[in-house]
Amino acid sequence: MASRKLLLLPGDGIGPEAMGEVRHIIGYMNETESAGFELDEGLVGGSAYDAHGESISDADMEKAMAADAVLFGAVGGPKWDDVPYEQRPEAGLLRLRKDMELYANLRPAICYPALAASSSLKPELVNGLDILILRELTGGVYFGEPKTITDLGNGQKRAIDTQIYDTYEIERISSMAFELARTRDKRVCSMEKRNVMKSGVLWNEVVTATHAANYSDVELSHMYVDNAAMQLVKSPGQFDTIVTGNLFGDILSDQASACVGSIGLLASASLGERQTDYGTFGLYEPIHGSAPDIAGQGKANPVAAVLSLAMLLRHSLGREEDAVRIERAVEAILADGVLGGDLGGSASTQEVGDAIVRKIVTIS
Repeated sequence: MASRKLLLLPGDGIGPEAMGEVRHIIGYMNETESAGFELDEGLVGGSAYDAHGESISDADMEKAMAADAVLFGAVGGPKWDDVPYEQRPEAGLLRLRKDMELYANLRPAICYPALAASSSLKPELVNGLDILILRELTGGVYFGEPKTITDLGNGQKRAIDTQIYDTYEIERISSMAFELARTRDKRVCSMEKRNVMKSGVLWNEVVTATHAANYSDVELSHMYVDNAAMQLVKSPGQFDTIVTGNLFGDILSDQASACVGSIGLLASASLGERQTDYGTFGLYEPIHGSAPDIAGQGKANPVAAVLSLAMLLRHSLGREEDAVRIERAVEAILADGVLGGDLGGSASTQEVGDAIVRKIVTIS
């Protein structure tokens, strides 16, 4: 069997601990099932800055480009608050997304039955919740230029960030949203702020036109993003597939974590158009941050990292059965009460990972 090249970028804070449990699962699959995963590892974020003076080296970017998929941990922390803006830990992640042309970020928000009581919302609002948030990833205010802070010379400064979207960027992300919705409940809600932002006007126009041209079998609705934020906590079950821009998607997907119980449960996939021998090339990561306050204490919840591996197996390696096994194993250990501190339990990072592997063994 040909090897499948995976690059691990653990990053900072709890990233290496969570990635350790992912490595454990990959090792089990290699040893017992001859899965043929070939692992390499690199530095990103603050750890890369400490080693190279930049948030990711050209050598590790080359490794990422040569892999079939990349698994990412987390970056950042107070230690690097004063590094130059261009070398900040988060710049490494932005470079990965931009250079690898990963324009679509898929963020599922699923509430497992055993965790309905852990949600910030009433259990009856989140039981059976299954939302897919599709976030445009390489445009918008995160990448728009100019991006400056100017000294006005009178004791005042002016900061400028620029929100830019071109038609093709909106067409491709909305097309992917409609395609994915066809595999779900065939409902897409597009979110923007067209009443005050010209980029929102164009976003609405292009999504509407893309739907009319090719996806009339999918139900399309539109919602202002501020109302959407309210509706996401008032009645989250109304949503199936959400498509929105970079900034709004970043905020809403973190908000969705409160609906499902913990940000430590949410995985993500960043995809583009590049195809490998096995599927779509992608970058996979938990949406949680580096949590430096608990790093090195065995308190990190590795579930989001493990579910990111499941998404990798599904989208980049075409191993749907293995992805489902991991997802079922996660659901089973949560039902068994193997919970980390973020969910009110006492299980360590390793204990959660070990429990997942034991469940995988029992699931055919």
